[in-house]
Amino acid sequence: MSVMSMISATLDAGQTATIPASRSEAAFLDLSGVSIDFPTRGGVFRALDKVNLKVAKGEFVSIIGHSGCGKSTVLNIVAGLSQATEGGAILQGREVNQPGPDRAVVFQNHALLPWLTCYQNIELAVKEIFRGRKNRKEMRQWIEHNLHLVHMDHAMHKYPAEISGGMKQRIGIARALAMEPTLLLMDEPFGALDALTRAHLQDSVMAIQAELKNTVLMVTHDVDEAVLLSDKIVMMTNGPSARIGEILSVELERPRDRLALAGDTQYNQYRSEVLRFLYERQRRPESAG
Repeated sequence: MSVMSMISATLDAGQTATIPASRSEAAFLDLSGVSIDFPTRGGVFRALDKVNLKVAKGEFVSIIGHSGCGKSTVLNIVAGLSQATEGGAILQGREVNQPGPDRAVVFQNHALLPWLTCYQNIELAVKEIFRGRKNRKEMRQWIEHNLHLVHMDHAMHKYPAEISGGMKQRIGIARALAMEPTLLLMDEPFGALDALTRAHLQDSVMAIQAELKNTVLMVTHDVDEAVLLSDKIVMMTNGPSARIGEILSVELERPRDRLALAGDTQYNQYRSEVLRFLYERQRRPESAG
């Protein structure tokens, strides 16, 4: 889905059904019995099977697992881009059944429009989201504020072709934040970047989340990234019929310093637990039903 079509789908979304508080159980985000089937030539393929997950407001939650385990499918269901076959997602007491401005997605590919400057790429979303709510001056200040958050205000008038891959991803993050989403969804946002650029962006995301106190759901395949950034790590079993195998609470004090944590016993214990699950404790692909 292109950036334009995604923004359009988000803004064209209608009213969502309100779910009684007793069903939401006060969770900020509640995935209950989520399963999804896809038709194939060989019959129905069940990608996810009875996924249950609760996310508290302000939490940073990572979903990790091998390729094909349904990580991105979970994210797409929460984003409203895919519909669960069974069960569903409830965000702040409302059922998620289509895209909406309360959720913004940062993809692995920055998906910037090459004919627009960095400023204009963010302005495109801001004008649609805040039309009638902010005047021109307020919009300009809001765009500049979000560029400043990702340390890209110096390059606001450059075109995507004139900046590096890491800088493009910063603009993508700024565009998502500028939509002022209730929930920020990130699908392997640093996967295509070199190690040093990825580390810098991880630090930036930690600093932004500490300042904004926003709720983040991130898909990753990087164990160190998951432990460094997360309050909770959701470990998926292999597909088909993937499920949540384990959920690990990461109780490391914030702010977190990657260099200090490298020799930290607790950090390395969390890292070992995730690796052990990924390589020893999960279902083997050949045993999947």
